[in-house]
Amino acid sequence: MAERPVAPTAPELVLETDTGSTVMSPGRDYHVGRDPLSDIVFDDARVSWHHAVLRCDHDRWTLEDAQSTNGTYADGSRIHAWDVRPGSVIRFGNPADGPRAVLTGAPPPEPGLPQTVSHPELTGTYRHPSSVRPRPTRTIRIGRAAGNDLVVDDLSVSRHHAELRAHADGGYEIVDLGSHNGTYLNGRPVTRAPAGPGDLVGIGHVTYCLVGDELREYVDTGEVSLDVQDLTVAVDRDGKVLLDHVSFPVGEKCLLAVVGPSGAGKSTLLNALTGQRPADHGTVLYDGRDLYRDYAELRRRIGLVPQDDILHPQLTVRAALSYAAELRFPEDTDKTERQARVDEVIRELGLEQRAGQPVHSLSGGQRKRVSVALELLTKPSLLFLDEPTSGLDPGMDRSVMHMLRRLADDGRTVIVVTHSVLSLDVCDRLLVLAPGGRIAFYGLPDDALAFFGFDEWPEAFEAFDRDQDRDWAGEYRASPFHRHYVTEATTQPRRPDSAPAAPAPPPRPRSPGAQLRTLVRRYTAVLAADRTFLAVMVALPFVMGAMARALAGGKLTRDTAMSTLLVLCVGGVLTGAANAVRELVKERAVYRRERAVGLSRPAYLMSKVVVLGTVTVLQAVVLTLVALAGVDLNAPGGRGVVLPALAEVTLAVALLAFTAMMLGLLVSALVRKEEVTMPLLVLLAVVQVVFCGALLRLHGVPVLAQVSWLVPSRWALGAMAGTIGLARIVPGDLASDPLFRHSVGAWLLDLAVLSVMCVGYGLLVARLLRRREPAVMRK
Repeated sequence: MAERPVAPTAPELVLETDTGSTVMSPGRDYHVGRDPLSDIVFDDARVSWHHAVLRCDHDRWTLEDAQSTNGTYADGSRIHAWDVRPGSVIRFGNPADGPRAVLTGAPPPEPGLPQTVSHPELTGTYRHPSSVRPRPTRTIRIGRAAGNDLVVDDLSVSRHHAELRAHADGGYEIVDLGSHNGTYLNGRPVTRAPAGPGDLVGIGHVTYCLVGDELREYVDTGEVSLDVQDLTVAVDRDGKVLLDHVSFPVGEKCLLAVVGPSGAGKSTLLNALTGQRPADHGTVLYDGRDLYRDYAELRRRIGLVPQDDILHPQLTVRAALSYAAELRFPEDTDKTERQARVDEVIRELGLEQRAGQPVHSLSGGQRKRVSVALELLTKPSLLFLDEPTSGLDPGMDRSVMHMLRRLADDGRTVIVVTHSVLSLDVCDRLLVLAPGGRIAFYGLPDDALAFFGFDEWPEAFEAFDRDQDRDWAGEYRASPFHRHYVTEATTQPRRPDSAPAAPAPPPRPRSPGAQLRTLVRRYTAVLAADRTFLAVMVALPFVMGAMARALAGGKLTRDTAMSTLLVLCVGGVLTGAANAVRELVKERAVYRRERAVGLSRPAYLMSKVVVLGTVTVLQAVVLTLVALAGVDLNAPGGRGVVLPALAEVTLAVALLAFTAMMLGLLVSALVRKEEVTMPLLVLLAVVQVVFCGALLRLHGVPVLAQVSWLVPSRWALGAMAGTIGLARIVPGDLASDPLFRHSVGAWLLDLAVLSVMCVGYGLLVARLLRRREPAVMRK
């Protein structure tokens, strides 16, 4: 029987330097050097990039010099390997005045530390509380306003956000006060729940925890680590593996580039790391917390810039950022507060000179900066970018990468998926994925090509495609790079092999009504800025109305009635469908990203219906009045079925146009590319003409009759024909259709079916929008 490995018995130690202290736990190595990603960093030229390693050897700690240039010293003597214990004093780079480290014994662990954080002492956020106050003996209110007991300076927090209520029996209860972004207990959204010692209460970027007689506050400042452990993703249909046991650590303030040939799993990895499509197996630890389990809370600390711009090109830079701030920040945030944050982000990304320009007038690199600015509004700690330099020239490519370098240096962890290898030198770490979603290399960018044995990156990518049987991942696992950058550098203990924790459902969006108002204003501004669209919207009803007017003459007769009604049907269909057929597909990237950060699906859809519906109905009214105002409709007794004849025809055309608009939204939700919408619009118009009943006899004809029931123009023509008594004006088979009867029942049936179609199309659009959302949002 194989011998079970013996767990280390060495005690925890604390290594104290002039810049801080590090708790060292048995079970992992601690690297010392100038490398910013070292565990103990010394910014001193005498210290080597990788200077020394502190490691646990069963029951003792040892210090090993990593062949440093200027040496490691203890008791004034240069050492290569040395046992250390509490009281040991070490110098790096010089025995007299080199940077000093002192080892002391670690205090015993305190009861009640955060329960849902894996090894708090190894994290950036939970290692030390930002503030400590006595355990509350009464109810305390938490929020952004100055009058709260605990004031949180974070725009994502509502003015009066939550209360921590103390009970007479010594227990506590956390109560959300209808906040915009929610209150979380151990990562789960709650409205009211008991909170005990060790529970994490999350509000914005701040976490509270009861420990002993204290209430501790931990602030996520952005300096967080990410530990990726054994991520595996497979396609359910055929079992094809897209990611194969991917593991690597990402340190605080690190800029990581992910490269690899097409089909290597880069986008799959991005979706798994951001929680949009959780892995089938494995764990992602966000600063010691399980990202999938606590996704509902942590998703607001993750920024994602997809490959497609998440912007409305018609808006100015400032307007685009202002609307985004309005959607992401609480309703009780003053306009001045939001604008101050927008101005801050504009300055941070150097967009002051471009703030008043429409987004479509910017260069590719500038547009990408605006997309990044939009994500920075909420101060994410983790920032992911998918192909941010795609389509940019080499100069813009380098400019964008240097911008990401500055963002990481300012206190964020930045991960960029890219095909470009021009600026890898500005990154701290490089992850190379081989076909099949396996790690071919993880480490310093400068070491990658030498590891593969090539001089240029194109040669390496050709080798991935050419040598598909080569075990790239196996070669890397057997290399010193894997031991140094993965095994020894992992900051969190490995979790047992298991399926990932089920993601917590995101909280219900707060105040869809407020979102709707913002979305309506933004969409109106977008349409108003599109001059071509405005010109077409204004011209189309006048042109179609003039055509119908020319056919009608002064009175609807046997020769003109059917043709006039047909033109009105075509005009109503074209105005409604043309308005809507592009509107969802062209905003798909925007919708996916905004949905992931809390956008209400009903509010988004209703904003389209309200704005486009208003425009469409106005167009229909103009179309009908231009065509028929002053024309003798020749209705029985000069009246319609219920209302004046012109009012009934106008109502039928308006309802037809509105239904066609909903059908256009359905088409827009179905298609994958904007380019196919125009051919489908033409096909849609042809189908409406053929099956409306003006050209072919449909009643009583098998198949054709049933198909025509699904065509909106069939019912609209029936309503208009019933209003004017078409069977009386145009005797014959076509006009004898029962739907054309001049009766209240037939007329109301025609309008009712159109109304049902509107509702049905709307439900289908909502269903299709759900399919386009990140996977985690469908739970």
